[in-house]
Amino acid sequence: MSDTSARDTLRDQARDNARDRDNAMSVAAISSERIEPDDNGWTRRLVLFLRVMAIISIVKGLYHWAQVTGFLGGEEEAFENQSMAWQTATIYFAVIELVAAVGLWLATPWGAVVWLTTVVSMAVIELMFPGIYGGSLTVVAFEAVMLAAYLALAWMAARERPP
Repeated sequence: MSDTSARDTLRDQARDNARDRDNAMSVAAISSERIEPDDNGWTRRLVLFLRVMAIISIVKGLYHWAQVTGFLGGEEEAFENQSMAWQTATIYFAVIELVAAVGLWLATPWGAVVWLTTVVSMAVIELMFPGIYGGSLTVVAFEAVMLAAYLALAWMAARERPP
C-alpha cells in the first residue's frame, strides 16, 4: 500500500512541476518586459539603406519602362526612334533595376550583387559610352557615393558580428 501511495505522490509531484513549468513559460511569453536590444545598430542601418536603395531602384526601373512604353517623351524621343545601343541599355536597366529592387528590399545577398551590377553597369555606360545616355558625371558621382555608402555600412555591419 505504501508503494502505491509513494508512486501516486511522485506522479502528482511530476505533474505539478510540469504545470508550474508550463505556467512559467506562458507568463514569460506574454511578459511585457522590454527585451534587451542586441547590438546590431549597423546591421539595422544597412537594412534601412538597402530598403532606400530598393525604392530608388524601383523608381529608376519604372522610369526606364516608361521610356520603353512611351509614357515619357514626345514623338522625337520615342523608343523606336532611338539608337540600338540606347534601346538595349534601356531595356537592360528596365529589367535589372526592378530585379535588384526586390533583392534589396528583402536584404538578400543576391540583391546586393544585382544592385552592384547595375551600379557598375551604369557607371561604365556613362563613362565609356557617352553616346548612349550622354555621359553624365553627376550620375557616375551619385552611383559612386551610393557604392561607397554600401561598402562602409556592410563593413561596419560585418564587424558587429564576428565569425
